[in-house]
Amino acid sequence: MAVLPLPVQNLIDSLSRLPGIGPKTASRLAFFLLRSQSDLSQQLADALINLHSATGMCPQCFNITLANQPLCEICADARRDPAVICVVEEALDVLALERTGGFKGQYHVLHGVLSPIEGIGPDDLKIKPLLERIRQGTVTEVILATNPSMEGDATALYIRQQLTQSGVRTTRLARGLPMGGDLEYADQNTILRALSGRQDMG
Repeated sequence: MAVLPLPVQNLIDSLSRLPGIGPKTASRLAFFLLRSQSDLSQQLADALINLHSATGMCPQCFNITLANQPLCEICADARRDPAVICVVEEALDVLALERTGGFKGQYHVLHGVLSPIEGIGPDDLKIKPLLERIRQGTVTEVILATNPSMEGDATALYIRQQLTQSGVRTTRLARGLPMGGDLEYADQNTILRALSGRQDMG
């Protein structure tokens, strides 16, 4: 049985740890990089290193932004309405909503959902900073845009319960989104319908 050189095997092993990439795809990618010009591999290596060193989280909404930046571009944009906050699970969901061009408020990224089975509770998410933003008194509506899944619904319900006494309008995206689907895979029209048809949580 042929044994691959260790650097090639290490690359295959590393690539296969990425979501959606199995051993066969990882092998094809590794051999593609092996055959390609060395500058492509160098560019990829530099991009991976800079991924962590040059990025950080916005201290207000926890979206991904440039490192050492006071606020992300959305939070710093004076044209956005700070009274309306759209709460999403991940930074990818912000991109999905922004592609529609239909939302002009600000965001809050939870970085996950409640999942007792996996041991993820409220303290593991960015829920407390969200409640702090709302306590400042400038927010009039919170749109809960967690994915329509059991965990997403449980997270939305928990946040709504925390906001019961706040006097802030709490809405949920309409069910234009398929059950069990993720925002990042939904088309723009579906997201727009869900956004415009959001409902009060009662």
